[in-house]
Amino acid sequence: MKKRQKLERTLKPHWVWAIALGSAIGWGAFVQPSVWMSGSGPLGAIIGFGIGAALMMVIAVSYGFLIEKFPVSGGEFAYAFLGFDRNHAYVAGWFLVLGYMCIVALNASALALMIRYVFPVVAEQGFMYSLAGWDVYFVEVVIASAALILFAYMNIRGATLSGRLQFIFVIFMICGVLFMGAGAIFSPATSFENLQPVFSPEVSAISSIILIVAIAPWAFVGFDNIPQAAEEFNFSPKKAFMLIIFSLLCAGLLYMVMITATALYMPWEQLTSSQPQWGTGDVMSGLFGNIGIIILALALTMGVFTGLNGFFVSSSRLLFAMGRARIIPRVFTKLHPKYNTPYAGIIFTCAVCLISPWFGRQVLTWIVDMSSVGVTIAYIYTCVVAFKLFKWSEKSMANHKNKHMPSVTAPFKKSLSMTGALIGFVFLSLLLIPNSPAFMGMPSLIALFIWVVLGVTFYLIKGPEFRKIPRERLEYLILGKEPKDDVEDGEEVTG
Repeated sequence: MKKRQKLERTLKPHWVWAIALGSAIGWGAFVQPSVWMSGSGPLGAIIGFGIGAALMMVIAVSYGFLIEKFPVSGGEFAYAFLGFDRNHAYVAGWFLVLGYMCIVALNASALALMIRYVFPVVAEQGFMYSLAGWDVYFVEVVIASAALILFAYMNIRGATLSGRLQFIFVIFMICGVLFMGAGAIFSPATSFENLQPVFSPEVSAISSIILIVAIAPWAFVGFDNIPQAAEEFNFSPKKAFMLIIFSLLCAGLLYMVMITATALYMPWEQLTSSQPQWGTGDVMSGLFGNIGIIILALALTMGVFTGLNGFFVSSSRLLFAMGRARIIPRVFTKLHPKYNTPYAGIIFTCAVCLISPWFGRQVLTWIVDMSSVGVTIAYIYTCVVAFKLFKWSEKSMANHKNKHMPSVTAPFKKSLSMTGALIGFVFLSLLLIPNSPAFMGMPSLIALFIWVVLGVTFYLIKGPEFRKIPRERLEYLILGKEPKDDVEDGEEVTG
């Protein structure tokens, strides 16, 4: 029987924490505060992010347990297979691949946007065309493309390099945020009176908060990069849960600090009514002059770098796991002969994302909004599978007959996993139900429909081969469970 490919155990705990936190805090924390305040007010946005982080922690209970029991690449793809079957695994994996690659592309475009704001003379060279109201410049495309290629190369060089750099980037980002937050709070030019009214006067306080809570799957996506890297832990997977919780806590606080720092300089309604290209940039420039812009640009750059790096890791590991399961071409299981990294998945992610800068940021934002649906679906799968594994009592343990799934008596955790699944369904409803505070809009729905059609088409082509692989063989390929008999790919399904 051909042995499954494995990744090297090189990732240290603080590197994994940095992957999770750096992936969650990307460009949005430094570009979007004025946008969030315009719909929710400063306190509405702050409370919304606090609640969002707490809800993600409930979902994290399920992730922590499954990572401990199954520290393999693939994350939600593997969990969906464990709890349901290969078809569900494909659905979870298909949506996650798109979600991860979209975030890689968006972070690259955010770097170009930052340079366009700070050095417009440099970035706004070589005007080509406008798409959805966004002017696309050749130099801007080059900047985003160069960032993608650089981080693809770094990831090919090995998890040790990318993990170490990720930690350095995160520390610089945190220092930048703390400087801006402390500077805004203690500056004589700022006032807490500028936070009034604390909620948006156009909607109720509850709606103001819900508007932010609804984007929590997007705002905190990144903690689920930890299960994607679980196969490469050089420490006990039992630590994964606390790493997730600590990363979510830090992410929530960083969001709150950036919103507060943006709101203190001038009355927030005055700031948002002017519809600034970069409200936080205007605030930091007004507070600290050029040094403020430099520090903000540095923090944003570190946030973009951590997002690029973290999601290159997760997308390539997910592609590796799906290739190992034979649902996508086996080329994705190839490891670099020198660095032992899944270089085919890294190159593929880079190649797909290199297309995105040519479409302009507005079109890309539609696709990313749609990818929030995929991430939320993955959250739901994870929580439902954990709910099936946790048991209310020893009696229900005795009635557990599924030989494929381990189980443990944990009534409190079972309640939390059920709550996490319900939270996921609420997030999904807010994104898909018209007139909800976070309805993603028709362009994003069209993008979602196209991706679903592509997924169905691909499965009709690849599915017959995938379904022929015996369950026991798939358990070995996806979960690492040693089979009792030497069964090869392509044999008829026996169970």
